[in-house]
Amino acid sequence: MKSIDDLYGDIINKDKLFIMAGPCAIESRECLDEVAEHLVSLSKKYGFTFVFKASFDKANRSSVNSERGPGIEEGLKMLSFVRKRFDVPIITDIHEAWQAEEVAEVADIIQIPAYLCRQTDLLVAAGRTDKIINIKKGQFLAPWDMKNVVEKITYRGNNKVMLCERGSCFGYNRLVVDYTGMIEMQRMGIPVSFDATHSVQLPGGLGNKSGGNREYVAYLARAAAAIGVTNFFFETHPCPDKAISDGANMIYLSETENIIKQIFEIKNVVSKYE
Repeated sequence: MKSIDDLYGDIINKDKLFIMAGPCAIESRECLDEVAEHLVSLSKKYGFTFVFKASFDKANRSSVNSERGPGIEEGLKMLSFVRKRFDVPIITDIHEAWQAEEVAEVADIIQIPAYLCRQTDLLVAAGRTDKIINIKKGQFLAPWDMKNVVEKITYRGNNKVMLCERGSCFGYNRLVVDYTGMIEMQRMGIPVSFDATHSVQLPGGLGNKSGGNREYVAYLARAAAAIGVTNFFFETHPCPDKAISDGANMIYLSETENIIKQIFEIKNVVSKYE
């Protein structure tokens, strides 16, 4: 297992792809194993750095009746099992400041959800863990406004920060990706990742849950690779339409290799011009 510093070194290394991927929410150990095994095999085949993603609690749901996952205690046990079995780093998100220290015992990267990216206490608590912090850019923020968000992590000395683009509000229930925004955030000297699956989400678009259109994921990912992005975030599931969360925008596990292959090929072309 790589150290946190070595893992962050892979994030800032533009010569290598860095991919965070997994199911949206933890559903079962069997699902985690199936997804992790497939993605680990792809990481070995294509030589990218892989971090396994899954959420123990989906607190930002459209409806009070939506499923949320197993919770922090059981969820961290399951993520720890994946980490040890597959020798793979873990990323998972937190929603409250008290969760940071407990999650840091298992996760290599702590993720801040987009809706919570301005929550000072949450960011400070995450930064104190000295883990890598992946901050989803709020759908409501301009790219340059993320500078203030980053400072809430770095002012206590943790400089291992990554920003993640996941689309901006474009009218009701719609998101749009401004690719120049990723370039703006990169100019801060902070590595930027692209969340291709949440960018096709339709927040609250189905009334009591979010919709999405996974057929656009590959197009958006290819466009991000074309502007030089080498860090990617994908949510994937063996059968997304049966997932408990974000099924409409998750890609089929069987389609991940094709998308990864595409961004690999584009990256190799772009690198000739940098």
